[in-house]
Amino acid sequence: RGNGTGVAMPEVPQQLEIGKGRIMREGKKVAILSLGTRLAEAMKAAETLDAKGLSTTVADLRFAKPLDEKMIRHLIATHEVVVTVEEASVGGLGAHVLTLASDAGLMDAGLKIRTMRLPDMFQEHDSPQKQYDEAGLNAPQIVETVLKALRHNSAGVEEASASA
Repeated sequence: RGNGTGVAMPEVPQQLEIGKGRIMREGKKVAILSLGTRLAEAMKAAETLDAKGLSTTVADLRFAKPLDEKMIRHLIATHEVVVTVEEASVGGLGAHVLTLASDAGLMDAGLKIRTMRLPDMFQEHDSPQKQYDEAGLNAPQIVETVLKALRHNSAGVEEASASA
């Protein structure tokens, strides 16, 4: 159900390298690691975050196994916040990225990692857009996850610091 994001077909077919992701846009502060159908929403979230002054990278990981460890390590080392977004349950990409970061000690300097995935609940049959909204996997929820990780809120930093 629903529609996929269309892409132009290359004139010469290109073989995907197994286990290699791709950077869709480059930023400096926030990295969104997307797996699967949430890529378009990750790109929309990046546009919103950039408009708020939060330079955002979006990575299309393409594969959960094997992970593109080199790319993930680079993104973790060069960004303040890393958010994984996937249409899967607990134990998927987010868990793999957390394990990689933990095993390598990459969170020891205060990196903020958040994982976004389907909730552990029954969802009623509905349009994909409504189901993704209910699951919290669309661009506004990705933006909110980043802002919370940075301890911002949608009303602005001034309001948050005034109430502290």
